[in-house]
Amino acid sequence: MTELHKFSLKKFCFTFVTTAFCIAITWRSEARHTPSAEIYSTLTTDTIPLRKTEGARRPASSDTTIVPDSSRTIPVTDTFALKFSKDTLDAPVTYEAADSGVLMIKEKKFYLYGRTKTNYKDVELTAPTLEFDQATNVLTAMNSKDSAGNVLARARFSQGSEGFQSDTIQFNFKTQRGLTKNTYSKQSDEMYVHFEVAKKVNDNTTFGKRLTMTTCEYDHPHFGFVAAKGKFITNQLAVTGPIHPEFEGVPVPVYLPFGFFPLKQGRHSGLLPPQFAVTEQFGIGLEGLGYYQVLNEYIDVTVRTNIYSYGGWSANIIPSYRKRYRYNGSMSLNIQSNKFYFKGDPDYSLSRNFNIAWNHTVDPKARPGTTFSASVNAGSTRYNQFVTNNALRPFQNQLTSSIAYSKTWQGKPLNLTLSANHNQNNSTGLINIMLPDAGFTVNTIYPFQRKEMLGSPRWYEKVGIGYSGVVRNQVSFYDRDTLKKSLRQVLDTLQWGAQHRFPISMSLPPLGPLIVSPFISYEETWLTHRFRRRWNDATKKIDTLPIQQGLFVDRQMSFGIGVNTALFGTMQFRRSGGALRHVIRPNINFNYRPNLSKKYYDMIQTDTAGRIDVLPQIVPGRNLFSSYGYGRFGGITFGIDNNLEMKVRNRKDSTGKEPLKKIRLIDGFGVTSGYNFLEDSLRLLPFNLYLRTTLFEKLSFTAQALYNPYQQDTLGRYVNKFVWQGDRFRLGRLSSGSISMSTSFQSKPRDPNKAPVQTPTTNINDPSLMADQERLQDYMRRNPAEFVDFNVPWTVNLSYSLVFSNTIQPGGRYKTTVNSNVSFNNSFSLTPKWNFSTTGFYDFSTKQLTMFTMSVSREMHCWQMSVNVTPIGQTRFFNIAISPKSSLLQDLKVNRTRYFYNY
Repeated sequence: MTELHKFSLKKFCFTFVTTAFCIAITWRSEARHTPSAEIYSTLTTDTIPLRKTEGARRPASSDTTIVPDSSRTIPVTDTFALKFSKDTLDAPVTYEAADSGVLMIKEKKFYLYGRTKTNYKDVELTAPTLEFDQATNVLTAMNSKDSAGNVLARARFSQGSEGFQSDTIQFNFKTQRGLTKNTYSKQSDEMYVHFEVAKKVNDNTTFGKRLTMTTCEYDHPHFGFVAAKGKFITNQLAVTGPIHPEFEGVPVPVYLPFGFFPLKQGRHSGLLPPQFAVTEQFGIGLEGLGYYQVLNEYIDVTVRTNIYSYGGWSANIIPSYRKRYRYNGSMSLNIQSNKFYFKGDPDYSLSRNFNIAWNHTVDPKARPGTTFSASVNAGSTRYNQFVTNNALRPFQNQLTSSIAYSKTWQGKPLNLTLSANHNQNNSTGLINIMLPDAGFTVNTIYPFQRKEMLGSPRWYEKVGIGYSGVVRNQVSFYDRDTLKKSLRQVLDTLQWGAQHRFPISMSLPPLGPLIVSPFISYEETWLTHRFRRRWNDATKKIDTLPIQQGLFVDRQMSFGIGVNTALFGTMQFRRSGGALRHVIRPNINFNYRPNLSKKYYDMIQTDTAGRIDVLPQIVPGRNLFSSYGYGRFGGITFGIDNNLEMKVRNRKDSTGKEPLKKIRLIDGFGVTSGYNFLEDSLRLLPFNLYLRTTLFEKLSFTAQALYNPYQQDTLGRYVNKFVWQGDRFRLGRLSSGSISMSTSFQSKPRDPNKAPVQTPTTNINDPSLMADQERLQDYMRRNPAEFVDFNVPWTVNLSYSLVFSNTIQPGGRYKTTVNSNVSFNNSFSLTPKWNFSTTGFYDFSTKQLTMFTMSVSREMHCWQMSVNVTPIGQTRFFNIAISPKSSLLQDLKVNRTRYFYNY
């Protein structure tokens, strides 16, 4: 009897799937005989043991297996070879996408959607949509657009230091070549390029078709240079075919046969373009024409020249040098040959002048303890008068130079300084050259101090002594007489002198709140010229005897003791919690100075009335150092200094937890004077009064005055009678004084996150930059509108100065002489794009504007227009300029300038 079974769907499905799987994996497979030994031959023989067979043994090496056979032993060697396809990349490709990825196996393509990012070696590609064709190794990145066709996001490519963004990017990983459309690229720090079609042929070279070069970072730039084709080498250069400029999409009919744009960073040689100028005295000219040459990595040279139609010219040669961690410097040689009002020979005036400048510094780490520096500025006295484009240079009448070497001995209090100095007055033409000028200093040493300090120091161990000495030589001559005098005549003006100082001090322990400091000082000056004077009864005047030459030693000695302390007073405010603090710092010195210099003074009759005066014998203009004062001093000098502060609570603080705010009401005010007990008259010294403060944290105020307590006669001489003595009470007069105030106000910036415009300052220590810095400072003074910060709506800078003196006139009347002036520098933005600024100097004595400059500037994003006018002064000019902001195109500007000089 046949047994029946119930049909099971689960068993049927499992059997069907298993059978189908076996058929699928063995479809089109071929049977092959496999030796049994190969089953046990693995890549790592230690993983699967050999089959136990008689006569078999373990191989000596894991690479070879000995398989026993009935007739012989056959060695079998394992090999492992991984073969790569020809289209395989030599580095992995990593990718990611925010949306999804689709792999098309049959087409060998891979798609990524949504903020994709792909990295291969140093190549990074980001795009909204990305397609990779494995058969061709071509990766295609595309932008995304909205329904209106506007671009929402572009594809971005970067490789090393190069990068760009495009609407479409095709890049072949195998050949490292790419093709882009509508590409925006940044070729240097300030150069942007737009290609309609660009082809990248290697890591550094790109060819472009229908391209626009600009320094404007907008997608639709305000201006650009348009060319049909060009070649770009990264960080090297760009070469284009015929090129012309465009402004706001409007072509300018100025074509060049080719374009050459250096893209290399750092220094490179090249021409320096000039600017066109018109002057009333010199005629039409080209200014700033020159060449910059890099000689090597340490030295470069800049040559500039000005050429004028009247025949005048000037040349400027500026070599600069620099060696890192050692030294750096620059030199400037300027030559002028000016013709004025030339209308044909001989109807003109000619002036030749020169100026030389040298700046050099040494890195202090190069040779510790030794320094060498140079700051030279010398030349013809009339050179500054003929410097064009600079309204302030003609007023610089003082030129100074210094070349100095100093040596400090490590571990010793010794310092040596050798220098050569020069000064000249362009107004008088007097030139002084001091060579050599030597100084030697011994810092304070304590000779009685023990080598090993045990316990508290004794009083005599705090006795310190120092020394400072100066030896100086000088020759003097006038610029106009230089060619007429021989070297011997110049050397006849040689002067020399020396000065020595020996200060001795001692620090005593504080006596409670008092600090006591004894001191002794000895000084000695070596002089070379003196003369004698005597009263002539026959002529009723003073006769001067011939000048004596030799060595004359003048000495001075003083010693005394000083006492100073500090007193504090505080007033608390209960309601507000604030406080008022007053600090008083009195000081008093008792000192004595004998009259060691009396032998260098003549006490003779000076008028027919028999008045006896003391007159010095030392010739003021023939000695480098002055003699010491006549007379003894034995008395006191005293002074008192005060400052006033307040602590208040911030009104904006509603919690009362913030710390109190400190306000300085008066930074310092006080008086200094003295009293000489050894004088027979006029014992009380003049009072020096001073005050300095900052009001409202905005107004800086400084005042100083000199008050003499004695009366004067009709000749202006002080008599031994106080001003408050007499028929009526008088406080007297201030003999002289000065007041200065300055303030600055500025509005809040429109965009607080935007960095302010950086304007260079004059305190530059790098000599290699000083020549360029001076040129830039001159340009800023001529074109202040080009350095306007449009982010600040308005600024106001004011400075006021007043100086007065009281002198007695014949008849006993006092005359007060007052000189005051105010300077201002203001800027005001009429709109966010228009700015108006003024700079001036007003003299209240003459009631005239001695200098005034006004400017108007227009912000045009990547360009700026400025109008500058200086209608008064020795140098008057106006300037209209339209120039790009980028330093790369700083010489590409439209400039119209006229100058007028008053000599």
